[in-house]
Amino acid sequence: EVQLQASGGGLVQAGESLRLSCAASGFTFDDYAVAWFRQAPGKEREGVSCISNSDGSTYYADSVKGRFLISSDDAKNTVYLQMSSLNSEDTAVYYCAATIYWCSWSEHHYNDWGQGTQVTVSS
Repeated sequence: EVQLQASGGGLVQAGESLRLSCAASGFTFDDYAVAWFRQAPGKEREGVSCISNSDGSTYYADSVKGRFLISSDDAKNTVYLQMSSLNSEDTAVYYCAATIYWCSWSEHHYNDWGQGTQVTVSS
């Protein structure tokens, strides 16, 4: 059974940093792509970043490029999202999701989802 456990959210001040973790189990980590999505109140869920564990390719939404960094620790079956220079627009529930296929910004592309972790940035 594929399981994803997202953690690391919290309340931070604008300009500060936060690291999210997505611990995965139940599948061969190296074969999957893992993405982070977020959903702010009243808005649709949007893709933030994705890493393809098969070749290490990484992708970022324009809104977070240069501020967020996605990485993977194969030994721990965990994907991290290091978020820096946070601002109020980053406030959202963050979800990690996994797919056997390639990275995509479409949430329908992903079969397995974590439970979400709240990130709140105060200005």
